[in-house]
Amino acid sequence: MNDDGQTLSPMAQMLAAYGGADAARHRALWAFDARLAHLARTTSEPMIGQMRLAWWNDVIDDADARKGRGEPVVDAMRATGAVAAPGLGAMIDGWEVLVVEPEIDVQGLHDYAVGRGGGLFRALAGVADAPDWLIAAGKLWALWDLSGHVGDDRLAREALTLAREIAPDAAGAAWPRGWKPLRIAFTLALQDVMADQRAPVGMPRSVAWRVLRIALVGR
Repeated sequence: MNDDGQTLSPMAQMLAAYGGADAARHRALWAFDARLAHLARTTSEPMIGQMRLAWWNDVIDDADARKGRGEPVVDAMRATGAVAAPGLGAMIDGWEVLVVEPEIDVQGLHDYAVGRGGGLFRALAGVADAPDWLIAAGKLWALWDLSGHVGDDRLAREALTLAREIAPDAAGAAWPRGWKPLRIAFTLALQDVMADQRAPVGMPRSVAWRVLRIALVGR
């Protein structure tokens, strides 16, 4: 993604493309996650960060659809119905952990993973009452993704360790056909987590081939 968090990463674009008729909504949700990531990455004062996150909560809660009108990500979320997806508030709560905590411990990692990953997977699936295994899959994916985007090696290792502990709660689930993009994201993350491998930066050709293989054969 670019510095303003509006352009989707190659990984997000590829995953959204597997959403079929729901691809536009998926792209909007990935863009929302990217915007929150940009907010967390560029905020140095926790209080300011919380104010910026509160603005997004107001957008989600605005029944009149006026708050944030003209902002590209907001407009895309409203146009596709993504603004009504379950889990958006949880995503904001998850990212808030990275905004307000000066040092993230294991509990902080868990809270981040539940919020960002569990919330994102619920939103992409469009299911308010999601099964526990789907939340676990989202948590594992979020921890894996974090491991590839932090400069703190200790935090990256702890994220992968926690992800491995979560893995049995999601492995072996029967993924509905409509959740194919989520299955691909989870399987890719699970493979790296079990190999103690941090998430890649960008989209190397080898990773693109892995995504294609998972989409075609499931592993």
